[in-house]
Amino acid sequence: MGSLSCTAPLRKTIYIRPHVIAVAPAAAARGIQAGQSVTSALAMVPELNLVPRTPDKEAALLQDVAAWAGAFSARVCLDPPDGIVLEVASCLRLFGGLDALRHALLEGLQRQGLTPAIADAPTPLAARWFAREAGRNPAAACTKPPAAWQQRLDALPLSALADRGNIGQTQLDLLSGLGLRTLGEVRALPAAGLARRQATAVIDALARAYGEEHDLREAYLPPPSYSSHISLALATTSTEPLLFAARRLFAGLASWLAARHAGIDHCQLLLLHERRPASTLDILTGTPSRDEARFNLLARERLAALKLPAPVDGLELIANAPRALAARSDDLFGDAATARENALLLLERLRARLGDDGVRQIAPKPDWRPERAWHGSAPNTANKAARVSARARVDTQRPLWLLDAPQRIDDPRQIKLLRGPERIEQGWWDGHDVRRDYYLARHANGALWWVYRKLDSPRDWYLQGYFG
Repeated sequence: MGSLSCTAPLRKTIYIRPHVIAVAPAAAARGIQAGQSVTSALAMVPELNLVPRTPDKEAALLQDVAAWAGAFSARVCLDPPDGIVLEVASCLRLFGGLDALRHALLEGLQRQGLTPAIADAPTPLAARWFAREAGRNPAAACTKPPAAWQQRLDALPLSALADRGNIGQTQLDLLSGLGLRTLGEVRALPAAGLARRQATAVIDALARAYGEEHDLREAYLPPPSYSSHISLALATTSTEPLLFAARRLFAGLASWLAARHAGIDHCQLLLLHERRPASTLDILTGTPSRDEARFNLLARERLAALKLPAPVDGLELIANAPRALAARSDDLFGDAATARENALLLLERLRARLGDDGVRQIAPKPDWRPERAWHGSAPNTANKAARVSARARVDTQRPLWLLDAPQRIDDPRQIKLLRGPERIEQGWWDGHDVRRDYYLARHANGALWWVYRKLDSPRDWYLQGYFG
């Protein structure tokens, strides 16, 4: 939407009248219509908010939708400037029929904030023209009786030829001057007569639309990494508008992953500011996933803990290195993998809410001294040597409750030794030498204790921990 003035060598001036391309529901309710001049629209609604058309963003959005649609069809084609074509004959049974597939597409696109027009036909061009008609008059499209698709095509107005039919206005004026109003009337004319009137493009478009000639199209291949951007109408520091916009990005990411039969365990949500560097949210799922609800939940937790330095006027989602995600069927007695994923989701929610340093796991260390045989670490970072050491001690019994510091036992007669000794002599090289004999013992009150006796004089007894 804009104007262009240019001066040619013959000093002729070309002026393109700015007009309205699309109308928001609130503006449509006040009488603004697509195709109306900007001057007329402003005269009707002086406070009308006009947004310039940005073809590059439209093209990026079309590719995002195509990547998203890959979850519904193995073959998706771009149909610029505002359409995509899906080959669905081979997947109708998977989705429960055409009506169920159409409903799933509508619901998914509407969740992304889009207002789609969907139609089906045996040929791509006919499907586009039907979708365009449905977009102009949704009510009529819903109530139209189920007629043969070619008869419905015959009833379309002559103006449909201008929509991706490569038909110029001169040819449309020629056909209109002959008194033709519908595609069926044009198709009834002799092809030789149309050819003499320089209307071969019309013949070609009709042949492709009616399936008389092949309409081969290049399939869209999703990119190896995912990146999508969305601009906000107004900059905000409120969490809910940001989450609403992020849902659209995560929906596209989930479908991009579904088309690749893959998942990710890490992605970045960038919150863009006008005069500051972007704020970055690292979304960690704990295990490869393509669950849209999981992404949204973790993003909500991260946003709740983030203090924004400035209002956000846009969001960008980046995901790299997708990993193959094998299909999994439910087990009759419960799915252990699902239980593990739920545990990892809880862990990531805690990390998102408390911070990366607020959640630690206990990991073993290759050291026989009890007070030095473990350490706190970030989840899933225990090294291989520690795991090997832990497996090596699997046949020894250790209490889960260790005291912060061993307590001297004043009266050893209160305990009865049940098993032992297990001798530990270690640490002479680091200045923390221990020389002890450990026992499993029962106290007079019935509790099981882990005790040791020093090998060095005065050979006192100490309590190290309790068994459950």
